[in-house]
Amino acid sequence: MSEDILWNCGGTVASFGIEVPAWIDADITGYTIAVIEGAGCASGAYMPAAYYHSAAATMAEHGDAVLDHLADCFGSDIPLPNISETSWAGLASHFLMMAVDVWAFNIADELRDAIAAEVEAE
Repeated sequence: MSEDILWNCGGTVASFGIEVPAWIDADITGYTIAVIEGAGCASGAYMPAAYYHSAAATMAEHGDAVLDHLADCFGSDIPLPNISETSWAGLASHFLMMAVDVWAFNIADELRDAIAAEVEAE
Protein backbone atom coordinates (compact mmCIF):
# COMPACT_ATOMS: atom_id res chain seq x y z
CA MET A 1 0.00 0.00 0.00
CA SER A 2 1.34 3.43 -0.86
CA GLU A 3 2.72 5.65 1.86
CA ASP A 4 0.75 8.46 0.22
CA ILE A 5 -2.35 7.38 2.09
CA LEU A 6 -0.85 8.80 5.30
CA TRP A 7 0.51 11.94 3.64
CA ASN A 8 -3.02 12.82 2.58
CA CYS A 9 -4.67 12.01 5.91
CA GLY A 10 -5.63 15.00 8.02
CA GLY A 11 -7.87 12.91 10.25
CA THR A 12 -6.81 12.13 13.77
CA VAL A 13 -5.24 8.76 14.53
CA ALA A 14 -7.84 8.22 17.25
CA SER A 15 -10.68 8.70 14.75
CA PHE A 16 -9.51 5.46 13.11
CA GLY A 17 -9.84 3.53 16.37
CA ILE A 18 -6.14 3.60 17.29
CA GLU A 19 -5.34 4.41 20.90
CA VAL A 20 -3.12 7.44 21.37
CA PRO A 21 -1.08 7.41 24.58
CA ALA A 22 -1.69 10.26 27.03
CA TRP A 23 1.86 11.51 26.40
CA ILE A 24 1.04 12.26 22.75
CA ASP A 25 -1.35 15.02 21.67
CA ALA A 26 -4.76 13.42 21.14
CA ASP A 27 -5.19 15.31 17.86
CA ILE A 28 -2.14 13.78 16.14
CA THR A 29 -2.97 13.12 12.47
CA GLY A 30 -2.09 10.58 9.85
CA TYR A 31 -0.09 13.25 8.09
CA THR A 32 2.01 13.77 11.22
CA ILE A 33 2.64 10.01 11.42
CA ALA A 34 3.88 10.11 7.81
CA VAL A 35 6.25 12.97 8.59
CA ILE A 36 7.56 11.19 11.70
CA GLU A 37 8.05 8.04 9.66
CA GLY A 38 9.97 9.97 7.05
CA ALA A 39 12.19 12.12 9.22
CA GLY A 40 11.60 11.41 12.91
CA CYS A 41 10.61 13.78 15.68
CA ALA A 42 14.08 15.33 15.83
CA SER A 43 13.39 16.88 12.42
CA GLY A 44 10.56 18.90 13.95
CA ALA A 45 7.90 16.48 12.76
CA TYR A 46 6.33 16.48 16.23
CA MET A 47 7.22 19.72 17.96
CA PRO A 48 5.75 18.97 21.43
CA ALA A 49 8.56 16.43 21.84
CA ALA A 50 11.25 18.58 20.24
CA TYR A 51 10.63 21.74 22.28
CA TYR A 52 12.45 21.33 25.57
CA HIS A 53 9.80 23.17 27.59
CA SER A 54 6.85 21.08 26.39
CA ALA A 55 8.85 17.83 26.50
CA ALA A 56 9.88 18.53 30.10
CA ALA A 57 6.26 19.23 31.06
CA THR A 58 5.04 16.05 29.35
CA MET A 59 7.75 13.97 30.99
CA ALA A 60 6.96 15.50 34.39
CA GLU A 61 3.39 14.26 34.01
CA HIS A 62 3.87 11.06 31.98
CA GLY A 63 7.56 10.19 32.26
CA ASP A 64 7.02 6.79 33.83
CA ALA A 65 4.63 5.76 31.05
CA VAL A 66 7.05 7.02 28.39
CA LEU A 67 9.95 5.09 29.91
CA ASP A 68 7.75 1.99 30.29
CA HIS A 69 6.91 2.25 26.59
CA LEU A 70 10.59 2.50 25.71
CA ALA A 71 11.43 -0.44 27.99
CA ASP A 72 8.72 -2.50 26.27
CA CYS A 73 10.34 -1.71 22.92
CA PHE A 74 14.05 -1.80 23.79
CA GLY A 75 14.26 -3.81 27.00
CA SER A 76 17.18 -2.61 29.09
CA ASP A 77 18.97 -1.24 26.00
CA ILE A 78 17.18 2.12 25.73
CA PRO A 79 19.51 4.37 23.72
CA LEU A 80 20.97 7.17 25.81
CA PRO A 81 22.22 10.55 24.67
CA ASN A 82 25.64 11.87 25.65
CA ILE A 83 24.68 12.75 29.21
CA SER A 84 27.58 15.18 29.69
CA GLU A 85 26.32 17.32 26.81
CA THR A 86 22.60 17.23 27.61
CA SER A 87 20.46 19.32 29.94
CA TRP A 88 17.63 17.93 32.06
CA ALA A 89 15.09 19.26 29.55
CA GLY A 90 17.22 17.84 26.75
CA LEU A 91 16.96 14.40 28.34
CA ALA A 92 13.17 14.80 28.54
CA SER A 93 13.07 15.72 24.87
CA HIS A 94 15.38 12.84 23.91
CA PHE A 95 13.24 10.20 25.60
CA LEU A 96 9.92 11.69 24.51
CA MET A 97 11.03 12.02 20.86
CA MET A 98 12.27 8.43 20.90
CA ALA A 99 9.00 7.17 22.38
CA VAL A 100 6.87 9.10 19.88
CA ASP A 101 9.04 7.87 17.00
CA VAL A 102 8.70 4.25 18.10
CA TRP A 103 4.96 4.56 18.71
CA ALA A 104 4.41 6.20 15.29
CA PHE A 105 6.39 3.51 13.49
CA ASN A 106 4.51 0.79 15.36
CA ILE A 107 1.04 2.07 14.47
CA ALA A 108 1.73 3.34 10.93
CA ASP A 109 0.71 0.16 9.10
CA GLU A 110 -2.37 -0.30 11.29
CA LEU A 111 -3.34 3.28 10.48
CA ARG A 112 -2.79 2.71 6.75
CA ASP A 113 -5.04 -0.34 6.89
CA ALA A 114 -7.75 1.56 8.80
CA ILE A 115 -7.65 4.45 6.33
CA ALA A 116 -7.80 2.06 3.37
CA ALA A 117 -10.76 0.22 4.91
CA GLU A 118 -12.59 3.50 5.40
CA VAL A 119 -11.91 4.55 1.80
CA GLU A 120 -13.15 1.18 0.52
CA ALA A 121 -16.32 1.48 2.58
CA GLU A 122 -17.20 4.84 1.04
